[in-house]
Amino acid sequence: MKRLEEVTVLRANRGEIKEVNDKVVAEFPLTIILDDEEIVTLLCTPNKLDYLALGFLKSEGLISKRSDIAKVEVDQDEGVVRVDTTGKTSSLVKELYGKRTITSGCGKGTTFYNVVDSLQCNRIETELDLEVDVALELVRELQKRAGLFKETGGSHSSALCTPGEIIIFNEDIGRHNAVDKIVGETIMKDLDLTNKLIVTSGRVSSEILLKVAKLGLPILISRAAPTSLTIELADELGITLIGFARGRRLNIYTHNWRIKDKKSSL
Repeated sequence: MKRLEEVTVLRANRGEIKEVNDKVVAEFPLTIILDDEEIVTLLCTPNKLDYLALGFLKSEGLISKRSDIAKVEVDQDEGVVRVDTTGKTSSLVKELYGKRTITSGCGKGTTFYNVVDSLQCNRIETELDLEVDVALELVRELQKRAGLFKETGGSHSSALCTPGEIIIFNEDIGRHNAVDKIVGETIMKDLDLTNKLIVTSGRVSSEILLKVAKLGLPILISRAAPTSLTIELADELGITLIGFARGRRLNIYTHNWRIKDKKSSL
């Protein structure tokens, strides 16, 4: 399924208007069905739909590990992913969770949701060291791989990394989706997350931070800004939060003891 499409536009440039072909990112409605209960419709980039569905369900607390999953079926023609679990979800899920459509641009949450959800996360004490130059190089590599963004300017990217390299990379029109695709792939492949971290291109909301916290990852890096609640939660949960990682600079908001320069700890 195509991740982008060509359209004809009128382009105005320095007083000249002409017709040109341009590329735009595709937007695809994906419905997730869990144990025969329709849970949600996400608006997303149409690739890695199985990972997106599993990542979303993990982030929402509806599944937790690979052994919870009995079967995953993707029907691209219908725009549906069906997930069956080994224990079967409670019949209350649909009533409590509701049927929702989540747009590509924003999350569903409220402050109440974030605070309650944070109580399900363990404080992270992992002693993972990361040099400033290495953090900035990971962000540069994230940008290099963002082919969909280069062609359309309409996507976000996220990556699961070691302190030296990118292991998993994803792009999506939604910044939440880009992270959920990583979460889903880690579940499906039962990956070892020891000494791993997340790098992302978009604004870091509290919901995105909680996705990272549920994976037990100690460091989250973004090219963009965090919100005030994100900073508070990162501090409480023991996560090193880095924002505005661009060029040769970055901001460290919480738990700076994990970040080193070439001479000493910051």
